Amino acid sequence: MAGRINDDDVKAVRAAVPIDAVVSEYLQLRNAGGGNLKGLCPFHDEKSPSFQVSPSKGLYYCFGCQAGGDTVDFVMKIDHLSFAETIERLASQAGITLRYEEGGYTPGRQQGERTRLVEAHKAAAQFYVEQLERPEAEIGRTFLAERGFDQAAAQHFGVGYSPAGWDHLVRYLRGRGFTDKELILSGLVQEGRRGPIDRFRGRLMWPIRDISGEVVGFGARKLRDDDNGPKYLNTPETPLYRKSQVLYGIDLAKKDIAKAGRAVVVEGYTDVMACHLAGVTTAIATCGTAFGGDHIKILRRLLMDNSRAKVIFTFDGDAAGQRAALRAFEDDQKFAASTSIAVSPGGMDPCELRLAHGDEGVRQLVEQSTPLFEFAIRSLVEQHDCESPEGQAAALRDAAPIVAHIKDLSIRHKYAVMLSGLLGYVTDNQFVVERVAQLARWAHERGQGGRSELLKGLARSSSAGSGAPQPSRGSGPHPQNGGRGSGNASPNPGAPQAQRGPALNLRSPAHRVERELLKLALQHPDLVSPAFDAYGIDEFTAPPYAAVRRTIEDAGGTAAADADYLARVREAAPDDTVRAMVTELAVEPPHTRRDPDEVYAGVQLVAVRLAAVNQRVSEVRGALQRLGQHADPAHLAAVQNELWVLQQYGQSLRDRGAAAL
Repeated sequence: MAGRINDDDVKAVRAAVPIDAVVSEYLQLRNAGGGNLKGLCPFHDEKSPSFQVSPSKGLYYCFGCQAGGDTVDFVMKIDHLSFAETIERLASQAGITLRYEEGGYTPGRQQGERTRLVEAHKAAAQFYVEQLERPEAEIGRTFLAERGFDQAAAQHFGVGYSPAGWDHLVRYLRGRGFTDKELILSGLVQEGRRGPIDRFRGRLMWPIRDISGEVVGFGARKLRDDDNGPKYLNTPETPLYRKSQVLYGIDLAKKDIAKAGRAVVVEGYTDVMACHLAGVTTAIATCGTAFGGDHIKILRRLLMDNSRAKVIFTFDGDAAGQRAALRAFEDDQKFAASTSIAVSPGGMDPCELRLAHGDEGVRQLVEQSTPLFEFAIRSLVEQHDCESPEGQAAALRDAAPIVAHIKDLSIRHKYAVMLSGLLGYVTDNQFVVERVAQLARWAHERGQGGRSELLKGLARSSSAGSGAPQPSRGSGPHPQNGGRGSGNASPNPGAPQAQRGPALNLRSPAHRVERELLKLALQHPDLVSPAFDAYGIDEFTAPPYAAVRRTIEDAGGTAAADADYLARVREAAPDDTVRAMVTELAVEPPHTRRDPDEVYAGVQLVAVRLAAVNQRVSEVRGALQRLGQHADPAHLAAVQNELWVLQQYGQSLRDRGAAAL
């Protein structure tokens, strides 16, 4: 049986790895005030940030899909790891050696499956790098040199070489303790007639890393004419590698993408290398698939969808490159960043452009990009002879729906005027403007937003004169994991969710102040202790808040708050629903423009207590009415006395505030 990780080591790992450092590997974080950070949630599709991180608490919470937890929870959820795998990964990053109980530690047996696959890829990447130095790899080194890449460039990108033999990597990884089952599952090896054989043989190798920098697959380039395989051979779909969810170079480019607010999408591994070496360090590429919805989500989290963000697609100038560019247009308005197209001169890709015109040529290509709307409109108009009335009419018929699809009215008008000029209506652009407006109204009435017309127009443009099939659709981002736009869908079907609905009527002053007091009890326990610990569970009228109050009590109360206080409260939660509410309240900033102090805390304490007193006064008055004049005198006197005491206490709270608690 797999050994259990020592509890002290788990605590050490949690303390050693800051949550903001881990989360920022996957998305851009900005200041949210109150010591918190915010970004676009990686667990559901959103355009404005509702995901918050509290570095001081070591917690994250999304107010959109209710995902929340600590560093370990985040890594487990985003990378689909088990608890043990997550602790092992974080321990490796922090340089902590883990101890395993119940029988000692045997790496090959006790590490999680994903961790083993990652380590196999890491070992394979190092093996390929070493092989690039051997005599057999001369053909690979020549290939790189002919494209302007020296040894330093190869090392920077981890480029390697796979030997031409059948089982060089198999034998190497077996020697490192990996089983044949693990190697086949990793995609590095495949079944042969006489046992496992290397999947990649006699090829130049590019390691494909995920956004956190771990090698999850490889791209292999054919070098020899007698190789009957495809020009590029990628890792197959595995538990680690999903081609629709990885971007080559993202690990190197992510910080500059977030800093500059710009991403450059190119077509191949050598194009990424050429761009980075030319100073365009925001370049990335897809891996054997079209740029689609999952790729958009990755970039959104880095770009934060701010108005200055820009995504530039670079494609060859041929018909195939233009079709690829126009496919991206379908997702442009979902992809809030401003998108542009850079078509290289003479059909050269960035790698060829760098060889022909140097680093400056690559930089100019990126800087001289054309806005995507303009590119799409020009591409359609250029298919027609606008010197004739018939050509003008046909071009208008094709291009007007593209302009009508633009949602921003000011931008739509700008491109309608531009279209008029392209068609030759120099002195009278009102006709084109009105035609575009008419199409936009029709599309809106049909509830289609111009989508079908847009796709038809793109198909006509991309296939004109080439006989190419219509580009595939449906690659746009689809909201997953619930989110604000997905009705009642759960972010994790079957998982308990934080209570919502009538019990949490945040318009109720009582509920608002209960929420605020609980936030203070979790985030600033010193400000409300010891008074808070004397509050009864029934003083919190919203059931979820009452459950959180009980959980704090079960964890020892605010008086026992220490470095492990929040973790102890979360562990004391009776279920995931309450734990999620604890996390949410621990991350949500208090509703005060200044840092909470004793005065602010006192106001919340008094408000909750006064609400409870007023509620009890109402109940006692009702009891008096029910007793009537013929009630037992002693009992009647006791109830009247309770009412008097409550009224006096309530008045004292109103007059003296926190001093009356």
